[in-house]
Parts: sequence; C-alpha cells; structure tokens
Amino acid sequence: MTLRIQCLVIDCHDLEVVAGFWEAALGWRRTHHTAEQIVLEPPEGSAEDGVAPDLLFVRVPDPTPGKNRLHLDLRPEDQEREVQRLITLGARRASVGQPSDASWIVMADPEDNEFCVLRPLQDNR
Repeated sequence: MTLRIQCLVIDCHDLEVVAGFWEAALGWRRTHHTAEQIVLEPPEGSAEDGVAPDLLFVRVPDPTPGKNRLHLDLRPEDQEREVQRLITLGARRASVGQPSDASWIVMADPEDNEFCVLRPLQDNR
C-alpha cells in the first residue's frame, strides 16, 4: 500500500497562539505560514524529519466544541518536568474522565485541544 499520513490538522481560532504553543512545545519548525494556516515539521535533519506527520493548523471561526475525537500522546523523558514546562507555555491540566491513578496526564493547549503526556518508556510504574 502506498498510502501514508501527511499531516494532522488542528482547527484553531487563534492560529498564532495555538501553532506557537506547539512550535515551542515540540521544538518543531514552521515550513509554511499564511493568514489561514501554519505548518510545523520536525527539526530538519532530525530522526523525525520526513517520517513524522506534519502538524497543519487551520484558522476556523468556531471554538473547540467539546472533547476531541483525536488527540496527541506525547512521550517525554521526564513526565512531570514536561508537564510543568508545557504549563509555562500555556497548557493546563484537563479532566476527561481519566482514572485518578492513570499513568498519563491529560492536558489542553491554549484553545482546549486535549493531549496526553505519557510516562517515559523506561518508567515501569
């Protein structure tokens, strides 16, 4: 099969705020920028460059309607340090009904798009 995922599209009201948050959170680069959309790609020459799907942020007039049907799971080296860093960038902890003893932390970006910060792979909790 020759089909592959090119990008994940994230609708947002304030394009600069949301794309800027993810640009800083992931350390990715802008490869396309218009008044209506911004594309982020992994750093040039990194292991993810040309492999990981791009993130395409598209300006829409509507607010986030509710719980996302699709979200990103992020795998950090240090879960709590990453959560704190993401909070300083504008994210917040979120509750979507996850169990109190969940190994992941649910968060939301500046426009309430949910994502999870997983525990490190080597963490055997």
